[in-house]
Amino acid sequence: MTWLSRRSILKGAAAFGSASLLSRHSFADASLPVLRAAPASAQLAPAGYPATPVWAYSREAAGTVPGPEIRVLAGESVRYQLVNDLPQPTAVHWHGIRIENAMDGAAPLTQATVPPGDTFDYDFVAPDPGTYWYHSHNRSTEQVARGLAGPLIVEDREPWLGEKGAATRELVLVLDDWLLDSDAGIIEDRWDDLHAASHGGRMGNTVTVNGVAYPELDIQPGERVRLRIINMATDRIIPLSLPHLSARLIALDGHPVRPRGVEPLVLGPAQRADVVIDGRMDGEPSTGLMLDPGNGEWVEIASFIHSGDTMLAHSPDVRPLPAWGTLAAPDLSDPQRETLMMEGGAMRGMREARFDGKTMGLRELAANGMVWAFNGAANQMDEPMFRAALGRTVRMELTNRSMFPHAIHLHGHHFTILSQRGAANMEGDVRDTVLIGADETVEIAFVADNPGVWMIHCHMLSHQQSGMMAWFEVA
Repeated sequence: MTWLSRRSILKGAAAFGSASLLSRHSFADASLPVLRAAPASAQLAPAGYPATPVWAYSREAAGTVPGPEIRVLAGESVRYQLVNDLPQPTAVHWHGIRIENAMDGAAPLTQATVPPGDTFDYDFVAPDPGTYWYHSHNRSTEQVARGLAGPLIVEDREPWLGEKGAATRELVLVLDDWLLDSDAGIIEDRWDDLHAASHGGRMGNTVTVNGVAYPELDIQPGERVRLRIINMATDRIIPLSLPHLSARLIALDGHPVRPRGVEPLVLGPAQRADVVIDGRMDGEPSTGLMLDPGNGEWVEIASFIHSGDTMLAHSPDVRPLPAWGTLAAPDLSDPQRETLMMEGGAMRGMREARFDGKTMGLRELAANGMVWAFNGAANQMDEPMFRAALGRTVRMELTNRSMFPHAIHLHGHHFTILSQRGAANMEGDVRDTVLIGADETVEIAFVADNPGVWMIHCHMLSHQQSGMMAWFEVA
C-alpha cells in the first residue's frame, strides 16, 4: 500500500440473509426530519484530483462526507426517518448510545434491513453527554468505506464551555481513511478481500479530517479548544500526536475521565476521545496534527494555523467534564463471569471453528469467507454468546490469541476497564469499544441494565465480516 503525502501521486493498493423483522415503511411518520442515504460525491483527495463518488447521508442538501452533524442535549430525543436511496439495503447504528434495543439499528438482529426505496423511523433518547457517531450497520465493510457515517454530539447538561479552566469553543474532528485509485475513485473490488481481512483489515491510502485532505484549522495563540476526535475508519488504528499544544484528555468514548496528558493518543476504529488543547504562545504560526501510518514515521494530516489576538492565559489545570450520573457502577462482589477468546487470522490461524451449524477446518472456513472466531465460533448469530439477568453485573475476560489487534465493541452498554496489559486500570476508564493488542488480555465489567439482544463484535469491520461477530441477551 502506498501512503499518500502532499507530494505523492494516488496509487491503487496492489452477511446475513433477510430477517423476519419488518421495516417501518407502512407506519412511516411524515413529521420526522429526513436522514437520506444516497450516492453523492466528495473532494477527498488533495486539490487537483477529481471528486470521489461516495455514498453519503444528507438532511436537506446533497450528501456530505462525513454525514451531517447531529447535535442534541443530553436527555433529548434523536428523531429521524431514514430514507434509503441506495442500490443496497441499509440500516443506521447509533454508536455508543445506550439506546432502546429496537432503535439500535443492528440489522438483522434488532431490525430488518431497509430495502432500496423504503424508510425506517428512528426515535430514541440520548441519555448521556459525549462524542458519538452514527453509521451503516449492514454490509458495513463496504457501506462505511463508501462514506455512510457521521458525528452525533450529545451536549453536556451542565455548562462547561466558557467556565473557568474549560475551553472557549469546541471543534469536531472526524478522522477517516480511504482506499483510492489514481483517479481518486474508491477501489471497489476488495470488499471481500480475505488476505486483508486475515491481517489488519482493508487499509486506505488517503486520510481525511472532516472529509478533507490536509485541512488548515484556525486557532488563536493561547486559545483553549475542546477537540471531539472520532475515528470513523473501517479498519485503521490511528495513533495521533498534538505537539506543542499541551493536549490533555478529558473523555473516552463520550465518558468523562480525569484530565490527564495524552501523547500519543491511540484510537482504534470507532473509538473517540475528547482532548483539550491550548494554542501555542511561542510565536510559531502553525503546528501539525500528526499521524503514524504504521511505519514509525509521523506525517501531518492537518495543521493548526495560529492567527488573531492572543487570548488570556488559562489556568494550567483543565476543568473536568460533568459526571454522567446515569451509569450504574458494577458490583464486583459476585459478578457473572464470561470470557471472549479471539482466534484466527494470518500467521497463527485456527485449526477449526463452528460456522453455520457445523465444525469446519480452516480451508472450509476460508471458502465461506470466515477467518476469525469468538470462543471457537465464526459469525455466531444462531444463539447468544451468553445471557444475563437484567441488572446483573457481568465481568468479562477478553483474550486475544491472534497476531493482530482488535477493537471490541459492545452495543447498548458502556463498560469499565478493570485491567489491561497485565495491570489494574487505576483510572477506571469507561468505554464502549476497547482496543486489545496481540496476545493481550483485558478485563471489563458492566451492569447489564439495558434489556434486549445486543451485538458484540470487532469494529475492524473486515474482521467483523469474516467471523468476529456475536450477540448477548439481557432479560
